Amino acid sequence: MKPTLVLVERNAHLPSGHHHGALIALARAHQPTVVIAPNGVTPETRTALDATQARVIDRPHGTAARILTAAARATEATAHLALTLFRSRRWPKAMRRTPHQITALARCLTEAAAVRSARRLGGPNPVTVLSAGEALHATAGLLGGRHARYVHEINTTEDLPLRLLGVLTRRGEGRVTLLAPTDDVRAELAGRFPRLRCLIRPFAVTDPGDRISETERCTARQEVGLKAADRAVCLVGGWWSCKDLATIDAALHHITRPLHVLIIGDPLDEQMLRRWRNLSHVRLQATHSAATQAQIRHIYAAADATVLARHAGVGKESGLLADAARFGVPLVVSDHHAGLSARLQGLDWVRMFPAGDAQALAYQLDRLNSNPPKRPGPQAAHQVGIPTAAEQAAFLICIPR
Repeated sequence: MKPTLVLVERNAHLPSGHHHGALIALARAHQPTVVIAPNGVTPETRTALDATQARVIDRPHGTAARILTAAARATEATAHLALTLFRSRRWPKAMRRTPHQITALARCLTEAAAVRSARRLGGPNPVTVLSAGEALHATAGLLGGRHARYVHEINTTEDLPLRLLGVLTRRGEGRVTLLAPTDDVRAELAGRFPRLRCLIRPFAVTDPGDRISETERCTARQEVGLKAADRAVCLVGGWWSCKDLATIDAALHHITRPLHVLIIGDPLDEQMLRRWRNLSHVRLQATHSAATQAQIRHIYAAADATVLARHAGVGKESGLLADAARFGVPLVVSDHHAGLSARLQGLDWVRMFPAGDAQALAYQLDRLNSNPPKRPGPQAAHQVGIPTAAEQAAFLICIPR
């Protein structure tokens, strides 16, 4: 009998995010699978998970899990109160950080409750906490039990109270394996948590059904009003600080050929969008909302390429790169990270430009009319190091404990 794969995703209730695709693909690739979603699941994802026969749990199981969940909710309420009290910039910076520290503790308690529930539902088998918090790893291990946890990036610094709690719960360190999606994230985790075991493993996975067909592509282009000769790029997801929107903005002011720009995500910069609507060579279609998986797939299907522009030095995993490889969409990407650039070098479905160079990006966008890149082939995900869902499930199950 196969061991049960237990996946914990506290963000499954949010409509956007790459964790939805990972959950569905892993559940499809491995059975039995239990998905624990402490905050619930979107209807779209629940329907897809039900089709895989995965068991979806959205409430704590067992006395310990219920106690930890209650403690997490009380802590979250305290964090909201602290946010109100310490919002003013008149407070010292350390005090203004208090709400974030309390939120980190609440998240730790939620994760520990989920791991406790997993032990009830899945037996003594591996538990992977997807999109785990960046802090209190040992505490989650001591309160919850043995598990592995993906840490995508580190935004929260542990201040003195959290560091003291980490010391007090150090016995939980041996129960936790950290999973970092890139070398850079692993290096940062190792610097902050040198006593914890940390492995490098991409979070993104690919599934045989991911690739967009030509029929789907033609239908999507018709639905957004694109003609055969029109060229379109897409910008998918919120405009976060790691993305270099200023370079994209400047590049669109320099292009000389007509270009359709398809956008969906939240947050977006509405002032920037207004400027783009007034550009003579730009035809803009923007949807300011958190995108569902179906909407994301639709916009990729309509586009001739997707644009990934980041600030130099950003080393966290790119869900947009994974999307391009999985769905079969050409990629126009900045050379913001040496390791990533080396991996993409020579791929005929990738067009690269120097990070921060708006003129170079404008040149690549204009080239879409005269010399469009090839669409990624079936081996594209393998070329950029993205495992299949079956490979990922086997890895997660076999993490030494």
